[in-house]
Amino acid sequence: MISNWTRRDVLKAVGLTTVAGAGVAACAPAEPEGGGGSGGEGSGGDFHGAWPYMPSPEGHFNFAALPYAGVPTVILGDGPYRDLLLPPSALWLWADKEWEYLIAESHELDADAGTLTVTLKPDLTWSDGSALTSQDYLTTFYVQFIQRSPAWDFITGLEAPDDTTVVVSFEDPPAVLERFILKSNIVPTAQYGEWADRAKAIVDAGGSMDEGDGEALGTDFQTFKPENVVVSGPYDFDYDTITNTQLTLVRNKTGYGADKVTFDNVVIYNGETTEITSLVQSADIDYATHGFAPASEKPFEAAGYTILRPPVYSGPALYLNQERFPEFADVRTRKAFAHLLDRATIGQVSLAESGVAVTNMVGFSDNFVDEWLTDDVKGKIDKYEQDVDKATSLLEEAGWTKDGDAWKTPEGKSASYEIQFPQTYADWSAAGKEVAEEFAAFGISVTARGLDDKQAPIDLDKGDFEMAIEAWGSSAHPHPYFSFVQDLFVHNIPIAKNQGGKGYAFPLQDVETSAGTVDLEEVVTKSGEGLDVEDQKKNVSVAALAFNELLPIIPIFERYGNNPALEGVRVQGFPTEDDPILENAPYADNFVVLKMFRGEITPVEG
Repeated sequence: MISNWTRRDVLKAVGLTTVAGAGVAACAPAEPEGGGGSGGEGSGGDFHGAWPYMPSPEGHFNFAALPYAGVPTVILGDGPYRDLLLPPSALWLWADKEWEYLIAESHELDADAGTLTVTLKPDLTWSDGSALTSQDYLTTFYVQFIQRSPAWDFITGLEAPDDTTVVVSFEDPPAVLERFILKSNIVPTAQYGEWADRAKAIVDAGGSMDEGDGEALGTDFQTFKPENVVVSGPYDFDYDTITNTQLTLVRNKTGYGADKVTFDNVVIYNGETTEITSLVQSADIDYATHGFAPASEKPFEAAGYTILRPPVYSGPALYLNQERFPEFADVRTRKAFAHLLDRATIGQVSLAESGVAVTNMVGFSDNFVDEWLTDDVKGKIDKYEQDVDKATSLLEEAGWTKDGDAWKTPEGKSASYEIQFPQTYADWSAAGKEVAEEFAAFGISVTARGLDDKQAPIDLDKGDFEMAIEAWGSSAHPHPYFSFVQDLFVHNIPIAKNQGGKGYAFPLQDVETSAGTVDLEEVVTKSGEGLDVEDQKKNVSVAALAFNELLPIIPIFERYGNNPALEGVRVQGFPTEDDPILENAPYADNFVVLKMFRGEITPVEG
């Protein structure tokens, strides 16, 4: 079972965002109207962030199963600020390779017993006054079952022996299960208990989400849109402030972390890159994670911002509809396209120094290749350096022909396609247009078409596309397993079925490689199993070499943040360039949110 990750999550990753509300104006923001609690000692002031969201009625508050699964158009549901509303058990410190606990007191993975035990901190409460207990954890994980969370590839049982203890059972000790459990945003039984009960009945009966009651439950859950969020964190929505242009989070004085966070209000301005750029230039925003156009950076710095460049461990890839176009199902075509595209130029056009061409083409970040792949394995990697002659030779080998300067497919049709991308993502939009131009220069007509960023991934999952720009890799966690899930499952057959389609339709079973026939879905799952890193590396290597050889999708560049941070106006305490916390992926274990929980990002005094 695989979750529905998004661009920024992701990774969802990766990952991948909700849409900005229709009619968002790039105008001077209003002052927050929220009431703002009195808070703890030293508190006060406003933090100004930015994230695209869709207000009601399209936008809604079904926060269940995030960050590894979710219902589209959740307000702030796929961004880092969700952790301030529904804190997970812990956040991961990427440089230190250890967990920093939030609502959890501790956890223990017992490989011999086949259990992962989480102990909650005492006296946690929901904003409705009820206690947050281990039952809420069970509710969360059963709801994740509805959304096909990959955690259920490993989970064999759930138990809550007392109010502060959760025991997750598994058959084989999965290295990645810690991530799924500890990073889940816990949701309340009061809102989701009935859904969890229906999921538990299917689990207890040995059923799945792909048959019988499971199919109906999945369909029903997609329509569940509660009127509010019962929160457990230091902030809650001020529902009266939610407009097309901004909303305010106000202090939830009984929530976890309310005694540490130092801002009374967190104001979130709505919009994608176009809208938010003007608000950064006018110094109305303290911090943003959008993919800003390179030309924006100097004006940002002139306005007093520092540009933070954390690795995102992900980026845009070229997706090809391999069911609709048989020529794309031929690996020689995909290899030809990889040799054709100038990945360095596409990255430079899209994000300047924050768009770094992918080198190794193994499906996960170049930052992790030395850690996970041996020198022997790295020696087998084809880096698909730009080579137009090689691209030509591969296409001719695959049966393509030239008619003058224009290519024809093996079926004799004019090679003419459309490439779609989320128009509101400035970096992906630029990448899509540059890809189209490079194809056109080579003799393959490709028309660029920008789409609503909410609709683009849905169309991809349904198979309603020809070529597309979507995510490769994952910000979710350093383990390559999470990147392979994004690359091979999220917009492919295993998870695209949530939207009734096959995605880019690359079969994962009985895959022929030079090393033999493999089941890539099984290999990816095994890459996250066991506690022996050397054993994990073997499966990671199999998956990496298969990806490199077959190129199910074609990674283009790896994105680094160009996050503007305004120090000393309203806010102080942003990390400096040499702070190892900047290794944290901004869309997963966001360093600003973490420092808020620590009380290290504070209002400017006076």
